[in-house]
Amino acid sequence: MRFRFITFLLFLSALTANVCAQAPADTVYNPDILFTGLPKTYEIADIQVKGADNYEDYIVIGYTGLKVGDLITIPSAEITDASKRLWRQGLFSKVQIAVDKVVGNKAYLTLNLRQQPRISEINYHGVKKGEKQDLEEALQLMKGNQITQNIVNRAESIIKKYYSNKGFGNAVVKINLTDDLSHPNEVIVDININKNDKVKVHKIYIDGNNVLSDRQLQRVMKKTNEKGKLLNLFRQKKFVETDYKDDLNRIIQKYNEKGYRDAVILSDSVVPYDEKTVDVYINLDEGKRYFVNDVTWVGNTVYPTENLAALLGIEKGDVYNQTLLKKRTTDDDDAIASAYMDNGYLFFDIVPVEKNVRGDSIDLEMRIVEGPQARINNVIINGNDRLYEKVIRRELRVKPGELFSKSDLMRSAREIAQTGHFNPENMDIRPEPNQENGTVDILFNLESKSNDQFEFSMGWGQTGIIGKVAIKFTNFSIKNLFYPNSYKGLVPQGDGQQLTISAQTNARYYQAYSISFLDPWFGGKRPNSLSVSAWYSRQTGVNSSYYNRNYMNNYLYSYSGLYNTGYGYDNNYSYENAYDPNKFLQMIGVSVGFGKRLNWPDDYFTFQAELGYSWYYLKNWEYLYYMQNGTSNALTIGLTLARNSIDNPLYTRSGSNFSLNLQLTPPVSLFGNKNWKKLSEENTTAAKKELYRWIEYWKLRFKARTYTPINDVESKYTLVLMTRADIGLLGSYNKYLKSPFETFYVGGDGMSGSYTYAQETIALRGYDNGQLTPYQLGGGYAYTRFGMELHFPFMLQPTTTIYGLTFIEGGNAWTSVKNFSPFELKRSAGVGVRIYLPMIGMMGIDWAYGFDKVYGTKGGSHFHFILGQEF
Repeated sequence: MRFRFITFLLFLSALTANVCAQAPADTVYNPDILFTGLPKTYEIADIQVKGADNYEDYIVIGYTGLKVGDLITIPSAEITDASKRLWRQGLFSKVQIAVDKVVGNKAYLTLNLRQQPRISEINYHGVKKGEKQDLEEALQLMKGNQITQNIVNRAESIIKKYYSNKGFGNAVVKINLTDDLSHPNEVIVDININKNDKVKVHKIYIDGNNVLSDRQLQRVMKKTNEKGKLLNLFRQKKFVETDYKDDLNRIIQKYNEKGYRDAVILSDSVVPYDEKTVDVYINLDEGKRYFVNDVTWVGNTVYPTENLAALLGIEKGDVYNQTLLKKRTTDDDDAIASAYMDNGYLFFDIVPVEKNVRGDSIDLEMRIVEGPQARINNVIINGNDRLYEKVIRRELRVKPGELFSKSDLMRSAREIAQTGHFNPENMDIRPEPNQENGTVDILFNLESKSNDQFEFSMGWGQTGIIGKVAIKFTNFSIKNLFYPNSYKGLVPQGDGQQLTISAQTNARYYQAYSISFLDPWFGGKRPNSLSVSAWYSRQTGVNSSYYNRNYMNNYLYSYSGLYNTGYGYDNNYSYENAYDPNKFLQMIGVSVGFGKRLNWPDDYFTFQAELGYSWYYLKNWEYLYYMQNGTSNALTIGLTLARNSIDNPLYTRSGSNFSLNLQLTPPVSLFGNKNWKKLSEENTTAAKKELYRWIEYWKLRFKARTYTPINDVESKYTLVLMTRADIGLLGSYNKYLKSPFETFYVGGDGMSGSYTYAQETIALRGYDNGQLTPYQLGGGYAYTRFGMELHFPFMLQPTTTIYGLTFIEGGNAWTSVKNFSPFELKRSAGVGVRIYLPMIGMMGIDWAYGFDKVYGTKGGSHFHFILGQEF
């Protein structure tokens, strides 16, 4: 036993000696680093990385700035700086540099790290779907991204600002991070939002104002308005910090307009009144009013001083209006800057300098730097994937090699918008000048949009199947029709031509088919348009027995004290079965038109001439006053002078649209040796066939629209006042040959239907369709319509345009031109909404109330459905 114990001791001694032989005598593990002691210099023998599994070791070591073989002093700022460099990467939530061991003058380091957690899931609480999408875009928080406290703080700040800009100044935001137990080192991000109520303005207190009253200044503040005031009914009442700052600037601008150049806001504060409202306190100093004493010009060589002074429009003795000064030098289209830039002086600059200020008088010196004329180097078109590029370039007024012109650039933007192939709300068109060589590149950054339209509807009514199908290709290419390989989709595209095909039916009572083609640049070299169209329709009447049965039915109802509002009470004899094939009206027509852009009176004018032929065939058609049987022909010449300067075809903010159209037929009665008076007095079928074998008439129509922006035209939410005036006259060369066709069908929604019988439909909301048409004397041979609409946009997006409107209008119809009394109007007013969808076009709904009686019946309340844009 004693021998075994001695043997174990000898073995243990040998093992200890062996270990001591393997480790140097000066090796120290986990040495104590005393920052109060003397520092020592070591050579870095090795660097280990722990806790950074997602990163290569050499990358992490590289962030520290340390490397094996470097001499380093421990303790020292070198280790601290290396730690800071790792912290700045934002990749780790823990950074520690440890000395594992020291062997002589060599140190072995270990980087002990903990990676920042990553996002495994993001949850939004207390927000709407649209708000969530906005926040996701603003925050850019994504699954798999690392998240730090700085990111959390930034996200809370962004969310609070987002809701503050919407008027929720008391919004509470709390972001919680919860460990995801199923995914190591990942967290679930819960974004909790309590918007609370919108903060509104209780009272605005203004002090220091004498020239402008509190009420005047509060009207200047467009976005910061007291709640509870009737005048602010349609104005913003929520308090938004950024809007409030803008309103303070508007106050100063208003004083500047009045000549008070020294006006200043001394102090302002926003104080909570209660949990939902705040009081605004503004203290200002108006200063004194200044006047212009003299205006001198320096540096102008292109235009004489007299011309520039006339453009400026500010003379000695005028109030010193700084806002007007800025507009007349740079902003207005007819300002001084525009005059120079329309002549190529893109590098032009003008600086008004207050040279002398004496008392209340100011001398202005207009310092002009004209610079060289800039010529266009390149015209670059981006974002077009619909049209052949030549189709776009032919609309441009800016071309390489020509002098730069600001007005030509703006006009080019308008022409592109008018094509309808690009989103007018998202066009980025700008010059990129190169002052070194005196040239400029023009960039057209466009966003293509499809504006082909397809309409399909089908239903069942009292006449049977009711349906319509129509398709409109707005980017057709007829030259590629026989080259299928060039097709984009089902049809050849790229030349910007229009092809429209439609078919409509109301069972056996009504059928209509039409096809039309328009080339806006016929031949491709000049803006001359060619249009071709053809149509066919057939309308069938109702047999007399249907009306006789229902007349008796209505009579019995009336006699018994009941009221029957329409026909169809005989269930055994429905309207569908009342079809009478011996009563019909057939129409066939073709037309060819040629249009041309004019340069006089200005280049917004166009002139179009059209030649058309129409054929009418009637049999027992008792719905027309002058003609019920026979065949009629009409050869027409149409002449149209129009001017269109609107800026946007979908939501127009500015411009106008005028049209004067004269439609003529040959005066065939002058070439026939017939007694037209006698034929008209005979009132026989044979006589009427002779009278109306060839229709003759003249038709004059005038239409006008103007669009005036109420607020900033550059704003996406511009309010627009639209005014309209329409006049139509249908006359004859021979008083015995009044045309039975082409009369005016006035009243209602203006939508053509199966009961218009070769008439032109004119809308007048607030009344039934055709209610103002004087049928008892042949229909409307004259009409007028006046109105005003206020448009306000809800959504202006590439795929959808939605705006609301309120309107007042009035109109009427008369039996002859000599009875025309344009201001004897039937009045109405109402509200509505318009929606534009690319595949459908413009549609809408209006509610209107007609205030006047027509033939003993008041217009009253009506809903009208609208399809298509009206001019």
